[in-house]
Amino acid sequence: MKFFGISLKPKWSKGLFGCAGDKCTCCITCCLPCVTFGQIAEVIDEGESSCCRQGCVYGVLMGFQLQWLLSCIYREKLRSKYGLPDEPCCDCCVHFCCDSCALCQEHAELKHRGLDPSKGWTGPPKTLSMFR
Repeated sequence: MKFFGISLKPKWSKGLFGCAGDKCTCCITCCLPCVTFGQIAEVIDEGESSCCRQGCVYGVLMGFQLQWLLSCIYREKLRSKYGLPDEPCCDCCVHFCCDSCALCQEHAELKHRGLDPSKGWTGPPKTLSMFR
């Protein structure tokens, strides 16, 4: 984005460790990160995937300590969608080291952009195919 010839880079609305700003999301994410992840994934996928399905996949991966792989993919999708920088380091490192904080940051970013992940995808209805 350019403003009067000066390039403005989009920034995250909250820092990685700014999770205390939304205590409800922070508590849910600490106790049940699969819920927060499912909400984020549904919104990022614009209703193409369900919160429940994505949360369950995340939960299964948690059993093998591999949930960070899935969540880093969705962080990259979010960053690409809004042109956000990979700060403070690459997406997989952020989720591997601070998964709960990263989920809170992503949830806050979507809310900042007018999308409330806790309400699910509220955009135009998408047709979900059983055969995908």
